[in-house]
Amino acid sequence: MRRLTAVLMALCLVLSMSAIAFAEEAEEAVELPQAPDFTDVDTSAIPGLEDGVFTVGMECAYAPYNWTQMDDSNGAVPISNVPGAYANGYDVMMAQRICDAYGWELEVVSSAWASLTPAVQAGTMDANIAGQSMTADRMAEVDMAGPYIYATIVCLTTADSEYASATSIADLAGGTCTSQSGTIWYDTCLPQIPDADIVAPAATAPAMIMQLETGMVDFVCTDLPTAMGAVMKNDELVILNFEGTDGDFQFEDEAERAENVNIGISVKKDNAELLDAINAVLDEYTVDDFNTLMDYAISVQPEI
Repeated sequence: MRRLTAVLMALCLVLSMSAIAFAEEAEEAVELPQAPDFTDVDTSAIPGLEDGVFTVGMECAYAPYNWTQMDDSNGAVPISNVPGAYANGYDVMMAQRICDAYGWELEVVSSAWASLTPAVQAGTMDANIAGQSMTADRMAEVDMAGPYIYATIVCLTTADSEYASATSIADLAGGTCTSQSGTIWYDTCLPQIPDADIVAPAATAPAMIMQLETGMVDFVCTDLPTAMGAVMKNDELVILNFEGTDGDFQFEDEAERAENVNIGISVKKDNAELLDAINAVLDEYTVDDFNTLMDYAISVQPEI
């Protein structure tokens, strides 16, 4: 019996080692989109970039777009205003590629969501790369490069919820719900749900997810990458995606829908030089490139 047990343990060890090796090979096989080479372009006259440092604002708490971790694994970069902490996520990966393209140094600054736009307007940040929708209201305050991701609007609920089988927003009628403050999900989407009991907005995306996980709400409204990141860490959550159906969230026309689901990079009004420089990099990527990088960000997202 002991010999059989030993043989089984050895076999399990071999299989485990094989699985680890396979996972490592699979990770190495992922070909992530790299930065174009624009280092021959003189960017020293771009307002804010005279020192060659690209200062970028983000929450560092909005996975998979951005998050905080305590080491530099998977390409994380230091958060300049939080000693000992590092930022990572899709936004950091895109910011790094923009910097690599021009040879800039990347500085990431952690900022509350509501403070992001004022910081760009004041020149404290060169740009915000923070999962911000390219809405008309926001673009009245800042200029926006991009899109740098195309994000479908979805709802997120729990697997045991009565709303888990919903196939349209009509099926969510009467549910208690919320979203993150200062977003079109809260201001525009949730009010379209019949008789929705909309509670106060969450200050951050993690707080929004926590309200769902603790049963404070029946469902939340967010974008697909955020929902995918949440499901990656909690398989008891379910994504409700009504895209392409009559039961989806409605906008006046496709142009309005596009401005509300496309995600862009904020820069100060009339800083056309920086806007053009960022767009030149983004133009080198396809939708598939964006999605590949987002999928990778979701795969390396730590427990938050």
